[in-house]
This record gives sequence, structure tokens and C-alpha cells, in this order.
Amino acid sequence: MNIYEQIVAEIQSAKHMVITSHKSPDGDSIGSSLGLLRFIEKLGQTAIVCHPDKAPDSLEWVGLEPILLMTDQSNEVTKAFEKADLIFCLDYNGTDRIGPDMQALLEAATCKKVMIDHHLNPQDFAALMVSETSSSSTAQLIAELVVQSGHEDLLDAHIGTPLYLGILTDTGTFRFPAVEPRTHELIAKLLAAGVEHHLIHEVLNDNNTADRLRLQGFAMAEKLEILEDYHVAIIPLTKEELAKYNYKKGDTDALANLALSIKGMKAAVMIAERDGIVKMSFRSKGEENPVNTLAADHFDGGGHANAAGGMCKESVDETVKKLKQIIPDYFLNS
Repeated sequence: MNIYEQIVAEIQSAKHMVITSHKSPDGDSIGSSLGLLRFIEKLGQTAIVCHPDKAPDSLEWVGLEPILLMTDQSNEVTKAFEKADLIFCLDYNGTDRIGPDMQALLEAATCKKVMIDHHLNPQDFAALMVSETSSSSTAQLIAELVVQSGHEDLLDAHIGTPLYLGILTDTGTFRFPAVEPRTHELIAKLLAAGVEHHLIHEVLNDNNTADRLRLQGFAMAEKLEILEDYHVAIIPLTKEELAKYNYKKGDTDALANLALSIKGMKAAVMIAERDGIVKMSFRSKGEENPVNTLAADHFDGGGHANAAGGMCKESVDETVKKLKQIIPDYFLNS
């Protein structure tokens, strides 16, 4: 019995399952959570998805209604954890990634936990662990769960659509090095199951608001700074600048990749002041330019080699100053 068959055996014997994922949901956390939920339901079982906070409005099309939020429905989430006999931990490698309130519930739960994740350096907090750091996404691992547990016949567009979303977004539309032949093999299975990939691309890419485009234009025209000696781009935005363009969650998500698309750039850093803290998004190209170590060493963050996050408790200006002092240690002057 392989690990995926073991997980399905646990699903089939459980009565009260909870599916969790990390704070600040993205396409992979949403896609893997909903894909797993729909697979569990296709197996004839039920589960509750509990996330720490709300996903961006741009992902509403995939069907966020089943997801309980710790921020809005804490009583229901608490009851789900207390009743759970199996908890899934998707797309995070440590209990601190789900926020202090949900972390307390997870660590207090005595039932069996299953981690399915692709981030580096996982903590040992789950009884069953699928920790594949070479995988493109957690959604890819959920697709593997369906296929390698012997239930590929259950795969349909309802399950496959959120999984395609997760793989698509976490691979940067298949551009990151983590994309491997197996990624495309699984994508082919999703398409064969009825996933309409062109519609997913349309709903993800053709949903800009005028405010979002104006914010992006302002950021690129007025705030973009390029450190020519190190081929690193920085875009800092203050809370006042975000407010000027009626910022909504997700509006700045594309900016780091947009700056990285400039010819010759090795890395890009998006800095935004939100919720009383400075949040940072790091992107880079190539194995020789990892950004997760920089994020972990100096900005209480981490993630993948070419896509990481971080935070700073100082002002935007001080964060930029600190970043500029650090960059020479991580990127060669060329």
C-alpha cells in the first residue's frame, strides 16, 4: 500500500474530516483544498474546509462557498476542529503558517493529521506526510492522490478544475523550474477528464478592475526602482498609495512577476504596507538566484527558491533601505 492508498484508507474510515491551508490564500491553497474536498465527496464521504482568512475576490469563480473562515466563522471552525477525527494540512510546512488562532486549534487536536505539501524544511507534526519539495504545487500532489490511490476513474471536471487552477498559478503558468514531465502528464489527465483550461485562463487573466490597472500603472511608472548593478527590481507601495487606488486583496499580486519580466532582471521584490505591517513578495529566475534564503534570513519569511514571501515591522522606506543593504550579499555585481 503506497502513501496515497493509505490516505484514502484514512478518508474512508473517518467521519469528521477538516481540510486546512495557510494564511493569505492563493490559487494553490484554494485549488488543492477544493480539489481534495470534491474528491472526498466523490468517495462518498464529507469534509469541512477551514481556512484562516478570505481568498482574493479573483478566485470566487471556482466556488469558495464551502470554505469556513477563522476570521468570520470562528465558532464553526472551532467546533469542526474539536469534532475532527482526521485533519488535512495542505500547502504549508509548519503550524505557524495558519495564523495563531487556527494554529492553537490544530496543535490542540489529538486526531490524526495528514500533511500534503511541497515546501522546503517541513516540520514533523503530521502522522502521514506527503512532502514532495520537487513538486510544482500541492494541487499536483492532490492529483497524484487521486491517480496513485487507484481512483483515476473518479476524476472529473468538478475535481479537476480547482486542481488545474492550483497547478497553473503555482507554476507561474508553467514557467517555473519545478514544472516537470509529470506535471504535464497530470495536466493531460485533467483535460481528458473535462477541465476547460481556456476558460480558467480567461477568468484568471480577464478580470482586472480599472483601479487595479491604475495601481499597477502607477507602481510601474512611479515606484519601480531597478538596481542595475545587481539586476534586481524593487516596487514599494505605502498604505496611502494603495488606498488612493482603492486597493483590494490580490491587486498587487502580479507586480513582482511584471517587474521580473524586464529584460535582464534576476529578481524582483514587491513591498506593500497592509494591515499594519510591510509585506514582501520575492520572485527570481534560475537556480543560481534563490530568494527564499534572503526572505528567511532577514524578513521572517521563506518559500520556494524562486518565489517567496516575507514581512518587516519597519516602515516601507526602512524596509527598502534594509533590502538594498542586503542585496549585494545575495546577488553578484554584474
